[in-house]
Amino acid sequence: MAGSVIDGEDIVQETLLKAVQAVDGSAVVERPEQWLFRIAHNAAQDHLRRRRRERSRITEVDMTMIEDPSGSADARLAAATGLRSFMRLSLAQRSAVILVDVLGLSLHETCEVTGATLAATKAALHRGRAQLRLLAAAPEHVATPRLDAEDERRLRRYVDLFNARDFDAVRALIAEDIKLEVVNRTRMRGKAEVSTYFGNYDRASDWTLSIGFVDGRPAILIRNPGEADGAVRGFMLVEWRDERVVQIRDFRYAPWCLPDAEISTVDG
Repeated sequence: MAGSVIDGEDIVQETLLKAVQAVDGSAVVERPEQWLFRIAHNAAQDHLRRRRRERSRITEVDMTMIEDPSGSADARLAAATGLRSFMRLSLAQRSAVILVDVLGLSLHETCEVTGATLAATKAALHRGRAQLRLLAAAPEHVATPRLDAEDERRLRRYVDLFNARDFDAVRALIAEDIKLEVVNRTRMRGKAEVSTYFGNYDRASDWTLSIGFVDGRPAILIRNPGEADGAVRGFMLVEWRDERVVQIRDFRYAPWCLPDAEISTVDG
């Protein structure tokens, strides 16, 4: 729905937080799968609205006569479709195709999740499937992401100091009000607390860093130098304010983000 494993991880966290807040220990949730899907769907919509990525709306027409095969060919196509293609569908089409053809919900269950009418859901599914077939038949042109010269200079300095294990110099780059999230592990705030995070890397030897992109965003890629395949095992996102690091998100312990991420290096 979000077109990025990074945004997807944020939406999952938001979904689980909202679910915990919505139910107490004595409540019984009927149809919990659909209930969670609906929370996730609404969280994804809110996330997309905040980012102003998607403003298109499907015009509801009477599509009640459209046949509803949960076509196996459409399901196979949807399952093999990359995030970039899904992002070219309208939000309503994307929701319908993912819920029906990827997650296997019925049309009525999909209406329950999205809050749309049966007619609108059928229309969105029909048009989304047709658009995906067109996209699958067309050659894919992917723009190569590029780093701004200043961004590259700062990232290279950070990575070079990290790889040299000069963590005193790395700590000198972080701001007093820095925020750190080690996804699936911990969150820290402030230079004194975050400084301990670098000690964990100093004690380990199963990493080396390089510059690259994850879902088109500048990132620091983590590999294990002891593994012959050279595969990316994790990544970091670093945000700057002038010459100081103000936020670090470390996905080293979130391996589920890697299979669907689009990863490339600065040098290709």
